[in-house]
Amino acid sequence: QVQVVESGGGLVQPGGSLRLTCVASGFSASEYHMAWNRQAPGQEPEFLGSIFPNSQRVGYADSVKGRFTISRDNDNNSVHLQMNDLKPEDTAKYHCGSARLGVWGPGTQVTVSS
Repeated sequence: QVQVVESGGGLVQPGGSLRLTCVASGFSASEYHMAWNRQAPGQEPEFLGSIFPNSQRVGYADSVKGRFTISRDNDNNSVHLQMNDLKPEDTAKYHCGSARLGVWGPGTQVTVSS
């Protein structure tokens, strides 16, 4: 069964950091573009960035460039999203997945608040 599951979300103060993990099963994540999106209540999904197949090359949305970093962990068939200098407007549910496979995870909630 092809699926991904995200983890690592939580409550963090403004300026803090979190590292999200996306674990894939049923396929080799390293062979696919893997993307991170987020969706806040009442808003449209927002693309954050994606990592290229068989590569550490990444493209980011302007809104997170310089603060967020996507990387691969091929030994664990996973992808990470390191988020630094978090702001209240980063509060959302974060999802990872592959558009090519049409598979997205249930998401992990990130709340940035003092």
